[in-house]
Amino acid sequence: MRTHGSEGALRDRLTREVADLDAPDVVLAVTRGGRRTVVTGGRAHESETPREALRYELGSLSKTFAVLLLTTLATEGLLTQDDRLAAHLPPTLRLPHSASRSITLRHLATHTSGLPRIPYDLIPGALLHPHVSGYARYDTGRLLHTFAATRPRHPAGSRWIYSNFGAALLGPALAGAAGAAYPALLGTRVLRPLGLTSTTLAPGPAGADAVGFRTDGRTPVPSTDMGAFCAAGAVRAAPHDMLSYLEAHLHPAGTPLSGPLKEVQVPQLHRGGRRGETHTLTWFQHPAPGGPMLFHAGATFGQQAFLGYHPASGTGLAAAATRSSRRIRRSRGCRLVLAAYELLYGLAEQSAG
Repeated sequence: MRTHGSEGALRDRLTREVADLDAPDVVLAVTRGGRRTVVTGGRAHESETPREALRYELGSLSKTFAVLLLTTLATEGLLTQDDRLAAHLPPTLRLPHSASRSITLRHLATHTSGLPRIPYDLIPGALLHPHVSGYARYDTGRLLHTFAATRPRHPAGSRWIYSNFGAALLGPALAGAAGAAYPALLGTRVLRPLGLTSTTLAPGPAGADAVGFRTDGRTPVPSTDMGAFCAAGAVRAAPHDMLSYLEAHLHPAGTPLSGPLKEVQVPQLHRGGRRGETHTLTWFQHPAPGGPMLFHAGATFGQQAFLGYHPASGTGLAAAATRSSRRIRRSRGCRLVLAAYELLYGLAEQSAG
């Protein structure tokens, strides 16, 4: 394997990428060979807190933390991945649909539960108020009630449907299995063991968190409150914690969560035929030079993020940015995610050349 280019060449490349991204705040951070390179920029004036010290909302990347917690609790013997979801929900919750009673925790983790992307009762509010998060007013009681009333679209395990609804249910299920609130569980079982001291599920004090903006580019977007969808999208982290998280996945043996970190990287399913993609328990997996790369992206109303890693070369890449709300509708194809993906692939290609 050819050695990586110099630290200066990598920094120059990241600097060019940051300059090409149209966002108020941008961070690109790479870890490889035990060395970290972090470059920041953006068209907004930098606040008193440097961009690389701010905490960014990770959106759907939070699901990777929830599934890592799932595998950790399984290692402790508190549950198994193939437990029925209903076994860890309140016994008073009645599930009239037999398909709902067949859903397992693994189905929730791999988006094969058959549940829709979001609960049906969130759709009217999203259509009427597209720039307002409906999750904030959605508590656990409502989440469980809606789950009980929802007939899955397909039998569990038969189809892949990306589902915030399903991932959210991991929160109360893991809490029920371990007898503690989800935020506390994530903190004690995942964040603390991995040394992620700048990662949290709640907003921090003034100046600690990155802030997105409304269409005018001046009015800040309120911090995203995920309500009962905590497991699906509430994590926020500073760039160096993102790198620590990636390094733990790249080198599981050196962490207290060696088994769970290896478990979440095991492929579970493939969809889309020869040109499709493989899914592990929580990561998307694509072919890359030298071996597969694993990644996930996330977005909230004012921010977006990407985490990816290439085990064969020991390379990890974290990207985060704030954005203006006019770009919300383009979040799936946002330039940050595409640029980060291509950059990680390029670094993998470089290492294998």
